[in-house]
Amino acid sequence: MLRVLAMVLALISAPTPAAASTTGWWHPATGLTWQIQFSGRLDTGVAAQVYDIDGADSTKAQVTALHAAGRKVVCYVDAGSYENWRPDAAKFPAAVLGRAMDGWAGERWLDVRRWDALRPILAARFADCRAKGFDAVDPDNMDGYANATGFPLTAADQLRFNRQVADLAHAAGLAVGLKNDLEQVAALQPSFDFAVNEQCVRYKECGRLAPFTVNAKPVFHIEYAAAQCPTAATLQFSSIRKRLALDAYLSPC
Repeated sequence: MLRVLAMVLALISAPTPAAASTTGWWHPATGLTWQIQFSGRLDTGVAAQVYDIDGADSTKAQVTALHAAGRKVVCYVDAGSYENWRPDAAKFPAAVLGRAMDGWAGERWLDVRRWDALRPILAARFADCRAKGFDAVDPDNMDGYANATGFPLTAADQLRFNRQVADLAHAAGLAVGLKNDLEQVAALQPSFDFAVNEQCVRYKECGRLAPFTVNAKPVFHIEYAAAQCPTAATLQFSSIRKRLALDAYLSPC
C-alpha cells in the first residue's frame, strides 16, 4: 500500500511535458551587458555577458571560446527576409520571394504565410545554431506586414508567423528574441525570452517594450547617435551605442 501511495505521489509531483519543455533553453535576466557584432574580425575580448553574432558567418570554435570566457551567445538569423548571399539561398521557392528591401542590396521580403515552405529552412538554420553551441537566436525582420513586401500580409499573419518562429526555436532548445513588430509586443512577449531593439529612443518607441522588462525579460537595445543613447532608468534596458556597421566598436549608454 505504501509503495502504491509513493508511486501516486511521484506521478502527481512529476512535471508535465509542457512544463518540462520550458526549462530546456536559456532564460536571460534583465540587467545583462551585451555586445552585437556582424562585421569585421570578431573581437571576443569585449567585456559583455552576452554576444549577438551572425549564425552563418561564425564558427563553433568562436562560440566555444565565448562560452569558455563565461559569455552567452546569440545566433543572428534572418527569418522574415531572403538574402541572396546565404549558403541556403537556393532553398527558397520563388513564390515566397517578395519585393526588395529598401536600402539592403540582395535582400527581399518573404511571404510569411507560407510556413510550409519556410519552416524547413528556418529549422535547418536553428539546428545549425544549436550544433555550433549557441544559446539563443535573434530572428530578424519580423514585421513584414508593416512594410511594402509585395504580399497582402496582415497583423494576424505576422503574429502567427512570429509565434511559429518562437516555437521552432524553443523546440531546438534555444531561447529566442523578438526583433521589430513593436505594435504587437503585448501579444508576443509571452512567446519570446528577450527583445532586440534598434533606436527606440530615436523613434520614441521604448515604452512599447516595457512588457518584456516588466516580466523580467531583457531588452538588448542599440542606439547609433550619442545624443539618443540614454533610456529611462525605470525601463531597465541593456543599452549600448554602436556604429551602423555593427563592427566591434561599443560604447555603453
